[in-house]
Amino acid sequence: MREMLYAEALVESLRHQMATDERVHLMGLYFLGLTKHRAIMARLHADYAGRVYHPPIAEVGYVGVAIGAALAGLRPIVDMATASFMFQAFPQIVNEAANIHYMSGGATKVPMVFHFNHGIRGGGAAQHSHSPQAMLWNTPGLEIMAPSTPRDVMGLVNTAAASDNPTAWVDHVRLFDTSGPVPDDKDFSIPFGVADVKRQGGDVTVFASSWMVLRALEAAETLSAEGIDVEVVDPRTLSPLDEETILESVAKTGRLVVVDECHRRCGVAAEITAVVTERAFGDLETAPIRVTTADVPIPFSPPLEQYVEPTTDKIVAAVRAVTDSAAG
Repeated sequence: MREMLYAEALVESLRHQMATDERVHLMGLYFLGLTKHRAIMARLHADYAGRVYHPPIAEVGYVGVAIGAALAGLRPIVDMATASFMFQAFPQIVNEAANIHYMSGGATKVPMVFHFNHGIRGGGAAQHSHSPQAMLWNTPGLEIMAPSTPRDVMGLVNTAAASDNPTAWVDHVRLFDTSGPVPDDKDFSIPFGVADVKRQGGDVTVFASSWMVLRALEAAETLSAEGIDVEVVDPRTLSPLDEETILESVAKTGRLVVVDECHRRCGVAAEITAVVTERAFGDLETAPIRVTTADVPIPFSPPLEQYVEPTTDKIVAAVRAVTDSAAG
């Protein structure tokens, strides 16, 4: 095992794909956003200049080109930088890429990956702080992965690059400076639809994905000092979703807090709560609680940003609420 930054693991996974499969082409410059780590990405672009494209600011156009390339036999990985830029390409993603396999009776495949950085990152305001994974989850035909660790991003990218389905890669700028162990074997993969219990516990299940996994783990450490044993479940992929691991955890703990950076209405947290209440209502000792972004446009002001986002303190308060309620 090696210790790596998330940003380094991300680029190494892309480099590995470029080195092992000539069908893999990269489109876009901002996998690592405008962070200090973008220099790592620049070196990859330089090493594979013939297979890295620098498209204009025209997402609907270059995503359409990438879909065509996938239909022709290539395996493009397309970066749309900030998640809200994906909205410009929404018709291509949800009405073309997601439907082609079905509408061709299984004869045509679209092996490609769409990458974007979602969520509240500090100063993104209303037009650059979106978390659209729930919108994509409402679109049959797409796979959706949301890694939270360097190991997971490497393993999931290996799986996505080999998939014959269009895959949305949900990323977060705040993950880039985090670090963790990764295997020496660059070919290792993590199957889609297999959740990971990031922390074992017996008192309450906290479901979280992407950047929220780290906040959930931080909350779990705080609560441990109070004698509350939190289990943290990271789905790693939303589509396919590993429902069984979530249900097994809830059956063990009897309590559920769902943390997600999507908005509250019709978000990821709403779906997870629905799954658990439909399939495991009898296991619940108290009603689940959702900790999400408030149903408002994201403000530019840092204090207001913190007021509307799902923070560690809010997770702690929610866990205390479900444990107090169950005890009562």
